Amino acid sequence: MAEELIISISGMRGIIGENLTAAIAAEYGCAFGSFLQRRCAEAGRRPTVCVGRDSRVSGPMLASAVMAGLCGAGIDAIDLGLVTTPGVGIMLRQLNCDGGVIITASHNPIPYNGIKLLLDNGMAPPPETAAEIRQSYLDKSLAWKSSPECGKVAVNTETDQVHIERVLKVVQAQQIAQRKYNIVLDSVNGAGAPVAKKLLAELGCTVSAINDEPTGLFAHEPEPTAANLGGLCDEVRRVGADVGFAQDPDADRLAIVDETGAYIGEEYTLALAAKYLYSTRQGMAAANLSTSRMIDDVARDAGGSVIRTPVGEANVAKAMMENDCLIGGEGNGGVIDLRVGPIRDSLVAMALVLQLMAETGQSLSELVREIGGYYMHKEKFAADGAEAERLIGLAKARFAEARIDTSDGCRFDFDDGWLHLRTSNTEPVMRLIVEADDESVAQRYREAIAQMRGAGEQAGGGA
Repeated sequence: MAEELIISISGMRGIIGENLTAAIAAEYGCAFGSFLQRRCAEAGRRPTVCVGRDSRVSGPMLASAVMAGLCGAGIDAIDLGLVTTPGVGIMLRQLNCDGGVIITASHNPIPYNGIKLLLDNGMAPPPETAAEIRQSYLDKSLAWKSSPECGKVAVNTETDQVHIERVLKVVQAQQIAQRKYNIVLDSVNGAGAPVAKKLLAELGCTVSAINDEPTGLFAHEPEPTAANLGGLCDEVRRVGADVGFAQDPDADRLAIVDETGAYIGEEYTLALAAKYLYSTRQGMAAANLSTSRMIDDVARDAGGSVIRTPVGEANVAKAMMENDCLIGGEGNGGVIDLRVGPIRDSLVAMALVLQLMAETGQSLSELVREIGGYYMHKEKFAADGAEAERLIGLAKARFAEARIDTSDGCRFDFDDGWLHLRTSNTEPVMRLIVEADDESVAQRYREAIAQMRGAGEQAGGGA
């Protein structure tokens, strides 16, 4: 059975040639453009939107189609070319655009691509705005313009330079450069390698890059998890590197390998970045409900606290802006520093981690041991809306004594750990994340959820 095209708060995502085509992309671009025209009508000016793409082979096709839809709605488009997701967010504000579009399917496999929308604040639209744009697309309520009113396309090639300049302002580049770090970079043939290599060179690092050609033909599964980064771990050991950095295809996430070649994971990225920033000043942090308690530990040790939000970088960034947060992010390796932009940024994460290493003189493995850690397990499984509702209801009854947060699915906090059940915004699945003081405790919570799922399968006639 063909997968359904997903249109959510995160934008549009589908399989190229199956449910995501140039025609669909053009109409979605026009729907976004029509929304911006209504929004900017009072100002009496033509809106402008910048458009960037990651390295997927289908990217130029989709970008052209989206820009055609935008121009058809009377919007001027600025083609940024092949750039990172945070780069689009930065240039949107640099160029005073009314919106931004990123052609990316993030960590999804090669057959997928997507269209991510940003507003003039550099953030994804809030739910009500995303719903309005989605409905315009579904209803074909599209404000196509006549020939004289159509928008135009301009080209801008400054994204990487501006991005690097912004990141260098939040660290002490000379202090990092004095350490002469040896870095292995795995960009999975995505959009991140060109700009990441330039940044690391500015920070005085020697870079051994693997999978750095932005072909979109991913050298391994693109999500930066332990199972997919064996080659990076091997290369760190082979060259005797100080650290290994792994980006996802659109370079908004960063996973880290220490100097022994051990994958320390995505969850440590935010904790390490926060540890440096908390050494400079006090403040609040923001993280989503699925992020490790390590960020809470780092913040507490520095006299700070953490605001928890629903999953999604826009939710985290919104909380950061409202509470003047020092740092924020998600446990998938996404770090947000508002001084650079309100979007997860692997370049920010690299720079802050290297600054922490330079400031302390410690190796990555030493810093990880100092932070400590928990046992975490992540999984996903197919679940429609009814099944998700059933599972959450059973879990509420089973874990009635837990501290419960229902702002995004349901998170259950216990003294010895927590679990989070939620439906995905980008895939037709339900996600389960469990974190506990040790594996046996986490296994107990996992088994409880498995029993609930099994009961539903038996009731429905499944295996």
